[in-house]
Amino acid sequence: MKRIMNQDLLKQYMNTCHLENIFDQDILEHAQLHFYPKNEFILKADFSLDFYYVIVDGKVKITYPLENGKSILLKFYNENNSLGNLELLKNIPICCNVEAIKDTYLVGIPSDILRKNYMDYPKFLHHLVDSLSEKLYATLNNSSYNLTYPLINRLCSYLVEYLTDKDYILLNSSFHEIAQFLGTTYRHLNRTFNELESKSIIKCENKTVYILDETRLRDLSKNIYMKSLY
Repeated sequence: MKRIMNQDLLKQYMNTCHLENIFDQDILEHAQLHFYPKNEFILKADFSLDFYYVIVDGKVKITYPLENGKSILLKFYNENNSLGNLELLKNIPICCNVEAIKDTYLVGIPSDILRKNYMDYPKFLHHLVDSLSEKLYATLNNSSYNLTYPLINRLCSYLVEYLTDKDYILLNSSFHEIAQFLGTTYRHLNRTFNELESKSIIKCENKTVYILDETRLRDLSKNIYMKSLY
């Protein structure tokens, strides 16, 4: 993590993301701008929450660690999503791992300052309640889609989340982790990758997925995992 000391850039992000709708001005006086490069962890499970974050540029993935050492991919977040809601309210250790999947900027407020001085501010409390309810809705919604849509649609939606201006995707998660997230088996996932290759939509080489037909990939994705959190 790198703290960006450019106050003009910090104010630009605060204005662009309308952080005045979340925090009162006396809270924003404590704001810091942090930068996390791609593949760096922003939050780690079981550690204390040092900063309450709002993503102002970039994209992250949320994973829940299991006792067997594996993890389940839960969600992708991008701009205007917050990190640390539950941990801040309950004053508990961080529940999930949060990793940048592209270069990411976040506005952070020290969590101890929020807890000591600002937890009774109506604007901020409303934001916490609204954010938690949206995340709960999105989690329930995505779980229902895993039961409703065929795997080919769910897989395409997953791949669309990783699209950039390049013609390929580098998968950071193992195929077993992807299968867990999509609610399927490793074998079924592998067959579905092969089906997309046979349709000339993608081409796989180990963990690199080359996008041959982005339009058809997006059509199949149905924006399944892009709900109200975006």
